[in-house]
Amino acid sequence: MTQGKANEQQQGGRPGRRAVLTTAVLGAGGAALGVAPAASAGERRGGGIRSLPVPTVIAHRGASGYRPEHTLGSYQLALDMGAHVIEQDLVPTKDGHLVCRHENDITGTTDVADHPEFAGRKTTKSVDGVSYTGWFTEDFTLAELKTLRAKERIPGTRQENTLYDGRWDVPTLEEVFQWAEREGRKRGREIWLHIETKHPTYFRGIGLGLEERLAKLLRKYGRHKKHSPNFLQSFEPSSIQRLSKLVDAPLVVLLSSAASRPWDFVEAGDPRTVADLVKPEGLKWIASYAQGLGPTLDLIIPRDASGRLTQPTTLVRDAHAEGLILHPYTMRNENSFLPAEFRRGTVASDYGDAFGAFKVWFETGIDGIFTDNPDTGLLAAADFRKG
Repeated sequence: MTQGKANEQQQGGRPGRRAVLTTAVLGAGGAALGVAPAASAGERRGGGIRSLPVPTVIAHRGASGYRPEHTLGSYQLALDMGAHVIEQDLVPTKDGHLVCRHENDITGTTDVADHPEFAGRKTTKSVDGVSYTGWFTEDFTLAELKTLRAKERIPGTRQENTLYDGRWDVPTLEEVFQWAEREGRKRGREIWLHIETKHPTYFRGIGLGLEERLAKLLRKYGRHKKHSPNFLQSFEPSSIQRLSKLVDAPLVVLLSSAASRPWDFVEAGDPRTVADLVKPEGLKWIASYAQGLGPTLDLIIPRDASGRLTQPTTLVRDAHAEGLILHPYTMRNENSFLPAEFRRGTVASDYGDAFGAFKVWFETGIDGIFTDNPDTGLLAAADFRKG
């Protein structure tokens, strides 16, 4: 995801993570832990978004709390843990292939800086009004990008994840679809994905429009239909509107902080902010072309100046009144990301009371949640369903 997620800052402090539940324990969709598995193939096939378990646990960039994000290793671990849906962020290469990266700036998520042959590609660009200096996917062909290896984005917070630096390359969306098909056949069920178009106005402006390329791949793999096992998401409503004319797959509008404006609104001179979009009239407008919202968690329950949660807003109730599902982002286990009342100890990278935080969010009535830690989310969802 972009905008709200793009503001996540690397946190310092020594790593103090609790032991990760192993894939061996979680391999049967979390059944060994008493976690409710995703709906069976018979229940899910053709059932669409309403057939997903509630709360739905969405693996944010895969199991990115444990593996470098947006790698097949991160996606595989999330699936093995039992995640109901797995997220991909899309950016294009110079020759028009869609690849999975959180940002087109790959300085912090690949070893590109270690490749002397690409030293001359380092540059400064303005993307959605923000200046970045580094290396960018749109300056590399797919063949060139495939010579790079993925690495952990926030090693100061997740030092253990650096063990896997260099193990995987940058996957294409087509490779993810093929992986999902293989895993689906193996498991006897569809594999759900949550696919985001990143900076669509920016990329359209340089001749690398995302929506048509995405729609072509969705049709190739039969994922373009109303009940297809994937969501398509974007922080730019116009990207979702464009996709609504190309495919029938479920669509989600992502929302950043209340005071922010979607970049396509900025470019078009639309004065509305996210605060306008979460009002009943804004939600009605979104519901005219999309099926869901992906708001930042602070739009569900704001935090005060000390970082503690305040009172829930009416967003969940108002969105549900328009028939929209809500998949807010992003829950993580580390203290640095948790509301102040759920932090434990003074080390930013240590785990806090993530289960307590999950419970508060689930009690608001949300339909699902993005999390870097699918195993934690699944256990919390199971606890919530038990009451």
